[in-house]
Amino acid sequence: MKKLYIILILFFSSLNAILANTPVGNVSLKGKVTDQRDGSPLIGVNIYFPELKEGAITDNEGRYVITNLPTIKTTLQVTYVGHQTIVRTIDLKAVRVLNFSLKESNAEINEVVITALTGNSLIKHTPSPISYVSKKDLEQQSSTNIIDAIAKQPGVSQITTGSSISKPVIRGLGYNRVVVIHDGIRQEGQQWGDEHGIEIDAQGVNSVEILKGPASLIYGSDAMAGVINFKSAPILPVGSVKVNVSSEYQTNNGLFNYSINTAGNQKGFIWNWRYSDKMAHSYKNKYDGYVYDSGFRERAVSGLLGISRNWGYSHLILDYYHLTPGIVEGERDEETGKFLKPVVVNGEEGEAIATDKDGRSYGHQMPYQQIYHYKAVWDNSIVLGEGHLNTTVGYQQNRRQEFEDIVSPDDYGLYFQLHTLNYDVRYTLPEVHGYKVVIGANGMYQRSLNKGTEFLIPGYNLFDIGTFVMASRNFNKLDVSGGIRFDHRHNHGKSLYLNENEEVVNKNTAGSEEKFTDFSRNFQGISGSLGATYQFSDAWYTKLNLSRGFRAPNISELASNGAHEGTIRYEKGNINLKPESSWQADWEIGYSSPIISGELSLFANRINNYIFSHKLLDDTGEDLLTDGYKTYQFVSGDARILGGEVSVDIHPVERMHFQNTFSYVNSAQLNQPDSTKYLPFTPAPKWISEIRYDLIRHGKTLNNTYVSLGLECNLKQDHVYSAFGTETATPSYTLLNASIGTDFMHRGRTIASLYLTANNLMNKAYQNHLSRLKYADENALTGRKGVYNMGRNFGIKLLIPLSF
Repeated sequence: MKKLYIILILFFSSLNAILANTPVGNVSLKGKVTDQRDGSPLIGVNIYFPELKEGAITDNEGRYVITNLPTIKTTLQVTYVGHQTIVRTIDLKAVRVLNFSLKESNAEINEVVITALTGNSLIKHTPSPISYVSKKDLEQQSSTNIIDAIAKQPGVSQITTGSSISKPVIRGLGYNRVVVIHDGIRQEGQQWGDEHGIEIDAQGVNSVEILKGPASLIYGSDAMAGVINFKSAPILPVGSVKVNVSSEYQTNNGLFNYSINTAGNQKGFIWNWRYSDKMAHSYKNKYDGYVYDSGFRERAVSGLLGISRNWGYSHLILDYYHLTPGIVEGERDEETGKFLKPVVVNGEEGEAIATDKDGRSYGHQMPYQQIYHYKAVWDNSIVLGEGHLNTTVGYQQNRRQEFEDIVSPDDYGLYFQLHTLNYDVRYTLPEVHGYKVVIGANGMYQRSLNKGTEFLIPGYNLFDIGTFVMASRNFNKLDVSGGIRFDHRHNHGKSLYLNENEEVVNKNTAGSEEKFTDFSRNFQGISGSLGATYQFSDAWYTKLNLSRGFRAPNISELASNGAHEGTIRYEKGNINLKPESSWQADWEIGYSSPIISGELSLFANRINNYIFSHKLLDDTGEDLLTDGYKTYQFVSGDARILGGEVSVDIHPVERMHFQNTFSYVNSAQLNQPDSTKYLPFTPAPKWISEIRYDLIRHGKTLNNTYVSLGLECNLKQDHVYSAFGTETATPSYTLLNASIGTDFMHRGRTIASLYLTANNLMNKAYQNHLSRLKYADENALTGRKGVYNMGRNFGIKLLIPLSF
């Protein structure tokens, strides 16, 4: 460890010496921030340059100073809780003093800087449809994981396996069609699996950008559905040191979570470290009682070390994540309807017993998974004249083990080990006649190994590279942007031979049987985007975007061949699958005023060679069983997806917010009969409504105090892939939710925040259409099929920020 510290110190010192004389200037920006209501100074306002990762916090007089800035044109963002965000483009060659007057939040759509086609841009100037989830939005709700925390956003859903595992879905598309970005690189953790979630600590996420559609070329063309970008907290101002402590408890599954964070910035030397721990026992609902083996344990450690100078910044990011989720199989006793628990009798597996006594146990049951994710990222941004160069290199290792042998509970069956090397190089050219241009290349190299005694996919090597160019231009009220990208992917699956005892042997061994066939496939594709936004007036705007997407089949779709305990089925790949390609059109119109704001977003998506799995039947028309599991195989067909989102926010009085969103997706295969017409895992139409009242504003002891009441209504989904019994219709349901929260103040600063939540207040028994447990075994006692979602759940969350 001592050697590591010495290496890091030498590295950062050398980099600083090399780049310290880069001719980019060295200026400062100062000013004062006041409340537009009465002109009083605002304490704790965040003034931040997103591209430079430099900022300041206003002092007791509302003043700020940011030093050591380059003389370039860049974006500045001013944020403060309960007030409208201000975003400005600042020319640091000319501006030295800048004051701001913030007005209170109302129905007007907030200005937000997001990572768009050509770097940082305002949402309203980006043609692609985008949702933004702020830090406060994340803090004010209860969730079991980070995907669950964003699943109520318009156009966003989640495929769930119990309460611990969630996979994101954007406008009806999920799995490898959604690219997840964390720490500036693609998160790679075997996301082809049905029950493989996202290995990200929710406590370390500061905000979330959700880009819908294949228009975000900077992240890679696997993003046919879109991109979810999990952003970390901004770098603290120079001279700051902070410690943050948070804790949370939820009543339904006994979820207990705590997180400790320390961060600082001393003369441009930066650090940010966090430890998080989360545990939960089995969740319950009024039909199933405690759902056996639905508990989990999660631990995470993350850290950032770096330097920031007027030439740019260099950051080293380290992450460790460990999740131990139970695997809900849903097997029940026919007489009592209780879940069955495997047991050992005289050193051998005995007959499973019916039980509901382990519901509150925090220890893992059988079967279960062990998931480890390690990540190291080196992120650099260097100012080169009027442009800047960004380089990112990352290494990830994902270990996924499944334990199912009750006699030998510490012996894994499946064990996937995935090594990923990510790289990203892009250069933002100096702005010429208003044109902003970005060129670059990114991709990854992967090596996957089978280290277990059971096998689902072959070991493989993958190399992926994409090159892109993107441009944007402002013409007064009109913003135009677009780009083009070329991708090449090579995938080599390796052969595997087993003997009669299911042991790995050489190809030439007598009696050996081929489990996986050696193969190599090359995939190439072009993706692109062209769009525009137009500001009719200060209140009205519209967007139009046309994009093309590309996705190569993943290793599971091509070559899987085995029983997967976590999915309760046997999966077969299809080596002849072709890559998916799509054309998508998006149109949006919006209105924003202090009293009411609203957005209507519509899209149409045509996908060639859409890949999905369906159930196989035997010659008698019954489920085809392989090794005792229902058998599924990947197939493809042409599809079209239509839909959109509507959001309306009304302020009938100053302190009241009445927010409504509605999302709809219609996904269909072309030229197919009714039973195979609709695509699997299409989310049901969803309406979410919330009325919120701000009880206290500008309080000296309590501040930003609110109470809210909300409805979440999922309509009936009967557009299902019913062929071979693959899917069944899901009835509608409505959930009632409530929350209350406040900040505790001392001398104008927040010393703690407290949030109380209540989800599913009426204890409604329901099954979400995208819950995989919906297809677990039938309860012979009641006739109900599958496992139901979580019942009534109360939550309490406490956050304590400390500054030094």
